[in-house]
Amino acid sequence: MTETDPLLRPFQLKHLTLRNRVMSTAHEPAYSEDGMPKGRYRLYHVEKAKGGAALTMTAGSAVVSRDSPPAFGNLLAYKDEIVPWLRELTDECHEHGTAVMIQLTHLGRRTGWNKADWLPVLAPSPLREPAHRAFPKTIEDWDIERIVADYASAAQRMQAAGLDGLEIEAYGHLADGFWSPATNQRTDEYGGSLENRMRFSLRVIEAMRKAVGPDFLLGLRMVADEAWDVGLSRADGVEIARRFKASGMVDFLNIIRGHIEHDNALIDVIPLAGMRSAPHLDFSGEVRAEVGIPVFHAARIADVATARHAIAAGKLDMVGMTRALLADPHIVAKVRSGNEENIRPCVGATYCLDRIYEGHEALCIHNPATGREATMPHVIARATGPARTVVVVGAGPAGLEAARVAAERGHSVVLFEATEKAGGQLLLATRTPRRRDLIGIVDWRLGQLERLGVDLRFSTYATEAEVLAEAPDVVIVATGGVPNTDILQSGGALVVSTWDIISGQVKPAPRALVFDDNGTHPAMQATEMLAEAGSAVEIVSPERFFAPEMGGMNHAIYARAFNRLGVRVTINARLLAVRREGNELVATIGSDYGAHTEERRVDQVVVEHGTLPVDELYWALKPASVNLGEVDYEALVEGRPQTVVRNPDGTFRLLRIGDAVHSRNIHAAIYDGLRFAKDI
Repeated sequence: MTETDPLLRPFQLKHLTLRNRVMSTAHEPAYSEDGMPKGRYRLYHVEKAKGGAALTMTAGSAVVSRDSPPAFGNLLAYKDEIVPWLRELTDECHEHGTAVMIQLTHLGRRTGWNKADWLPVLAPSPLREPAHRAFPKTIEDWDIERIVADYASAAQRMQAAGLDGLEIEAYGHLADGFWSPATNQRTDEYGGSLENRMRFSLRVIEAMRKAVGPDFLLGLRMVADEAWDVGLSRADGVEIARRFKASGMVDFLNIIRGHIEHDNALIDVIPLAGMRSAPHLDFSGEVRAEVGIPVFHAARIADVATARHAIAAGKLDMVGMTRALLADPHIVAKVRSGNEENIRPCVGATYCLDRIYEGHEALCIHNPATGREATMPHVIARATGPARTVVVVGAGPAGLEAARVAAERGHSVVLFEATEKAGGQLLLATRTPRRRDLIGIVDWRLGQLERLGVDLRFSTYATEAEVLAEAPDVVIVATGGVPNTDILQSGGALVVSTWDIISGQVKPAPRALVFDDNGTHPAMQATEMLAEAGSAVEIVSPERFFAPEMGGMNHAIYARAFNRLGVRVTINARLLAVRREGNELVATIGSDYGAHTEERRVDQVVVEHGTLPVDELYWALKPASVNLGEVDYEALVEGRPQTVVRNPDGTFRLLRIGDAVHSRNIHAAIYDGLRFAKDI
């Protein structure tokens, strides 16, 4: 396999032999503690090393100067104390055969002045970046001298930590801020001609190379075409790449296309589900051919077939499968062992990045072990005790995961589902064409349940008697929820739910008002579907911006659709009541900020207010359970088994998970399934 599969062929990068062609590109998962890559950060990268990746690039990016305060939980490369933490991470990855590099940067204007030490934000010219809203100070000569020295010092720390190399971030940050006409309006020796615009980054590379010597690997993650009428052109981008190669100081390039001035531009650089797969792969291959330097690249290369093509066609030397490795850090090991069909797919939900950009840590929408390696396993161990009988009721994401994990433990699992198909609420999400890839969450689990021999019973509305007839040792209730629309002062019977619209059970009306009191996908999805069907739609939210529970990247794709379809967006407004007048519905809209109300005359009112649990079976089973439904939260959080005994005469342990407890999301449901079932 190693000889015939392009992905498994080693790659020689100067003195460093990379064992295959799969890498995790630099990104900041926000697992740092005090700006240091401590235990959680280390375990995250070590898992990818265990899974066979040839190279893991840490940080996204580690900042080299104090006046580049962390915007995404960045590592602090300007502190000496980072060295032993990185040394521990690197040594452990090396033990598993994986090379380790880091990305260094000065964020320039891509951060905020009101963070950390409240120092001025810097940029080549005083042009505001919309994404982070800071008005930067124009960088001065003494700033340049100081920052160049900071880059060199940071490189020495990385070398001292035993890393194999590093790359400079030149993609929306300070270095490429000098390159781009969109961000550099200088008239001194750092502005104007391409030679002048490259002066700062060449000084940085020269200082770093002098600091670390000829053998430490140095590269750039660089934008080679901003795809922006006022930005860096393809011709200039390729010429910059050529000049870096000609300098003899750069060992590889990691190619980016596009700009990140705002969220709408960002999603073209890092595409979501429903957008083109690998949209910049051919461009990166063109840069490689024109410049003649090793090229890395990552942008929605989510599947092994595309990654294999990238290498086989000579477009890339190393292929970044970063989000795919969040979903399954063992991709390479599964390819190598002939188990490619068991790779957990990246479904493009971009839950990971949306969380980072909203100030949270990265989490995969359907691999809850990622980022939780200290307590959650990626590989489920067989139980050491006797096999148990586990009954799971409900085949949505929570129930499917619980059944999978319990079966991996070696238990006998029966899964009841009231409908004829698995998926629960996730099936509604996939009714929007661009979100269809989410079905991979269901399909992968169904494939695993078939492999594990789980007894699947569809079209079976499980009763208390049917559950008890299985003589279960454990019962997991994953029956999900139903829409909660009973939230108005009056007129609740006149509204429909987002589920009604998304499922097609209720047809779109000519004029529709959607009230979103949840702030995530369902109302956005229903609004888009209504507008696509020709409805004139207004979406109303009591929040200060629409969809606050959705990150900026998914927000952008809906905002594009709403702009194209003419959807009216109203914020800081709350639907109070609905009444009928003739053939019209009259919606009364108020606000949390005063007594003023307005009315809208429409044909349809759609309400989204989360779900209420379908929990009748849970309450019916509770008296006969050994724990009376009680959960030991300390044990749950610490990853230990549930051992509560409240009813010694009980015959089974009763667990309730996902939306059968309360309204949450896909990740929460799957996390419940894993953390409850892994210790049975």
